Amino acid sequence: MAALHGICSMATRGVLDALAATYALRTGVAVTFHAVGGVDAARRVSAGEIFDVVALASDAIDKLIAAGHLDANGKVDLVRSGVGVAVQAGAVRPDITTSEAVRQAVLAARRVAYSTGPSGVALIALFERWGITAELHGRLLQAPAGVPVGMLVARGEADLGFQQMSELIGVEGIDLLGPLPDEIQITTVFSAAPGVAGTQREAVRALLDFLVSADSADAKRRHGMEPA
Repeated sequence: MAALHGICSMATRGVLDALAATYALRTGVAVTFHAVGGVDAARRVSAGEIFDVVALASDAIDKLIAAGHLDANGKVDLVRSGVGVAVQAGAVRPDITTSEAVRQAVLAARRVAYSTGPSGVALIALFERWGITAELHGRLLQAPAGVPVGMLVARGEADLGFQQMSELIGVEGIDLLGPLPDEIQITTVFSAAPGVAGTQREAVRALLDFLVSADSADAKRRHGMEPA
């Protein structure tokens, strides 16, 4: 059977690579996911680039379905992903155990890095609810699409970084403080759907069934996510 080709956001790169490797061993079907920034992935699919399967934040998948690029009947929810907080390796580790502690850590930071993805949008909305947007003027650093927030923190360009836990796990040069506390946690559901122009519909369906099966749960948790 021919290989399956997919595109995904950086947040799900690690878990999808791991699951694709397991799937290939079990079935003999090679699966590759091209990981890019979520905005870039959606743009490429919208421009007509053909992929067998697309995995992005659920609302981005819905928009691509509405535009006729993905098959609504094949959509599945893959994972629920929360946001974590990181500092440069060896730096002072601020308290992030409560909403107020996180707020104080943000206000104390020289620069705060965040992502272009849905978690970044939600984080800025959180700062607005806290009423600290004006105080953070000139101190917020949005990572370019496809550039990990952890890389900016590791290089010392930001004191504090917020991104999906899955994208912070394993990044060299940072200390991962942990997830945001429950009361302000930002949870994103990542979903997948077949491309309408794909020709291997049954093979894609079998892959998606595996990606949401109980057998996929351990890999999802190892990458800082929960099954959806």
